[in-house]
Amino acid sequence: MLRIITQPAEAQTELRRICDRTSQDEIVHKEATVREVLHRVKRQRDKALLHYTEEFDQNYLTPEQLRVSASELDAAYQQVPKELLDAIELAKSQIEAFHRQRLPKSWVQFGEDEVVLGKRYRPVDSAGLYIPGGRSSYPSAVLMNAIPAKVAKVPRIVMVTPPGVDNKINPAVLVAAQEAGVHQIFRVGGAQAIAALAYGTETIPKVDVITGSGNIYVTLAKKLVYGIVGIDSLAGPSEVLIIADEFANPVYIAAEMLAQAEHDSMAAAILLTTDFQLAVKVNREVELQLENHPRRLMTEKAIAHYGLIVVVDSLDTAAELSNQFAPEHLKLEVTQPWELLESIDHAGAIFLGSSTPKAVGDYLAGPNHNLPTSGAARYASALGVETFMKHSSLIEYSPTALYKVADAIQVLAEAEGLHSNAESVRLQTEENFDD
Repeated sequence: MLRIITQPAEAQTELRRICDRTSQDEIVHKEATVREVLHRVKRQRDKALLHYTEEFDQNYLTPEQLRVSASELDAAYQQVPKELLDAIELAKSQIEAFHRQRLPKSWVQFGEDEVVLGKRYRPVDSAGLYIPGGRSSYPSAVLMNAIPAKVAKVPRIVMVTPPGVDNKINPAVLVAAQEAGVHQIFRVGGAQAIAALAYGTETIPKVDVITGSGNIYVTLAKKLVYGIVGIDSLAGPSEVLIIADEFANPVYIAAEMLAQAEHDSMAAAILLTTDFQLAVKVNREVELQLENHPRRLMTEKAIAHYGLIVVVDSLDTAAELSNQFAPEHLKLEVTQPWELLESIDHAGAIFLGSSTPKAVGDYLAGPNHNLPTSGAARYASALGVETFMKHSSLIEYSPTALYKVADAIQVLAEAEGLHSNAESVRLQTEENFDD
């Protein structure tokens, strides 16, 4: 089922192939469609939004049906089992507590000669959250996107999510949205939903920042509207990379690999291990756990195309390969995970030890599960409160402070050919220190 590789050069080739698994030809072809959707929604607003919702999703809606009603929101609580509501509330409290620790604080520094420097943080005016939907439901995605925006004190939080075939939205999603502080919810998805958030329509308000992951059309739409609005990231197919030594449990590792593969047929599950026998056992265990898997067809496809086991000569080599791949999720199934952690430079989220399944981070540990994919962990980080905030620099110079640096500023301005910049400093300095 899984390929087992022992040659370093072949391993690097396979890891590059998996990292680059989204075809550029496919992207170019679909980008043309997305550009058309964006253009039409920008011009025709609700009319185009409803047209594409019918064409792409087979959902027939009127403008009045786009927004989820108060009665539907109230009814959702009656449709959610108590144990699920309790789990949502626990996850909410954990996620909120974590993100409150990350809230940036404005600061001011007073220097010599009455020089004042600082940073002032403020939330954006509005945020748009994209939550995948349709036949599936992801209340955890609602919590992970909405709670950092709420902690950042964004005044208006708007959510879009595609409805199911009966135009309904899963009640657990609606409950999670209310618990997390979402102000408005609209039943629409796809590139047309991103266009509505970016440009605004008669029904859906324009926002300042769009977060959340979706299919390739949603990702391309976010890419194309960036600059008109801010975005969190461009999420690709999901992935997990596990580093394991000879003491790791093959049953646990197989379960972790399948937990990733069941998300999507393009999800990647990779094991780097120093023990060949463990590799064989994991391979066998994956087959056993797949036998009665409820998502067997999709999970098997992901494992077949993007599952991989690499046998390495040392944990140092494993860490090196992992850093090259820069995984979204990295699991350290070794006896001394904190020691190995020192060799890890690039990863979206790192799970240490055999008692820390990836699902802990996906659902309620607190850190965000919106993570960089496809090698983006080399330069990007998880979604957080900072995504919904911006900062302004604060600068105040006294006349004395300006006088002391005036010559240097004028020299730099003249070197760049900016006469008026130099002149503005000269005039303001002379006014205060004219003999």
